[in-house]
Amino acid sequence: MYLIAIAWLYVVVLMAVVEAASPQGSVLGAFFTLLLYGALPLGLLLFIAGTPARRRGRHRAEAAAREASASAPPPPDPS
Repeated sequence: MYLIAIAWLYVVVLMAVVEAASPQGSVLGAFFTLLLYGALPLGLLLFIAGTPARRRGRHRAEAAAREASASAPPPPDPS
């Protein structure tokens, strides 16, 4: 998954470099190319693709907390 993300960023960075170096292009255009073709779509894709892993991690942490609270000795009686 990360290989695809790295390859896409490579392509987008090259697009931005060509945009900045072109006689009709500008650095502002290169910035927006990098932002709108690269960072935003890739961030959204990685967020959506990472949802199952985050959910598994949250369930694992909740299960570990339940197990830790079930195996802990009861608190002493204050009386």
